[in-house]
Amino acid sequence: MSRSRFSPIRRALVALAGVAVVLGIGACSDAAVPTTAGNRKPVDARLPTHDQLQQALVGARNSNNGGLNLDMWGAVVDRNGIVVAVVFTGEAIGDQWPGSRVIAAQKANTANDFSLTSLALSTANLYAATQPGGSLFGLQESNPVDPDVAYGGNPKDNGTAHDFMVGKRIGGINVFGGGVALYASDGTLLGGLGVSGDMSCADHNIAWKVRFLLGLDHVPAGVSPAPAFDNIIYDLSGVGADQVSASGFGHPTCTAGTTAVSIALPTDFPIGH
Repeated sequence: MSRSRFSPIRRALVALAGVAVVLGIGACSDAAVPTTAGNRKPVDARLPTHDQLQQALVGARNSNNGGLNLDMWGAVVDRNGIVVAVVFTGEAIGDQWPGSRVIAAQKANTANDFSLTSLALSTANLYAATQPGGSLFGLQESNPVDPDVAYGGNPKDNGTAHDFMVGKRIGGINVFGGGVALYASDGTLLGGLGVSGDMSCADHNIAWKVRFLLGLDHVPAGVSPAPAFDNIIYDLSGVGADQVSASGFGHPTCTAGTTAVSIALPTDFPIGH
């Protein structure tokens, strides 16, 4: 399916993001990250800058995602798991859940860690597989977040181009919606994107749209048939600990609204080819 057919959607979201930034929504410092710091590592030039990620997150957050309509945190890591950018939406720090900053980075790390050039796994795809009896049970206990990276530095810098996490490896595993791998148009797996701040299903919807806006959604394949690929899968049956996923990669539903948006994602915001 040609992406050009959907360019009006992309233009509308980008325009919305631009207006929001002008109005101060998601205001963060736009100063360049110093490149002379000893802990800075080279990153792929195709990964988004702080401002590009912020603009895309604002646009996606302000579209209909079926969730609680809350402000968000977003983070990107490169293929080595090094944090490239951390951003937020809202007027100021505190308009979002404070815990979601680290969760967003954790989701970005997870999507990068468990995706390949030939197969993408979103964090939403990992839920059922990591439950007791699942094929990846225990995965969520591996690769813990580095607390020194997560909580170091001046909190006033959080979400700016000078966020302490930038240029460092955050680690962490997260197994619910909101993290997706980033693929360039030539198929290169560049890293991962994570967003957090709403219901996990809404987080997934927002992450998918952010990736679409960044043009880094050239996903090769996933655990869902084309054109869904790494979209969230709602195929859990049963109750509580007795829930079973037909695919083995299912995720709990959140609300009817989030489910409807999720199901429509491959059509409304199609994977790039």
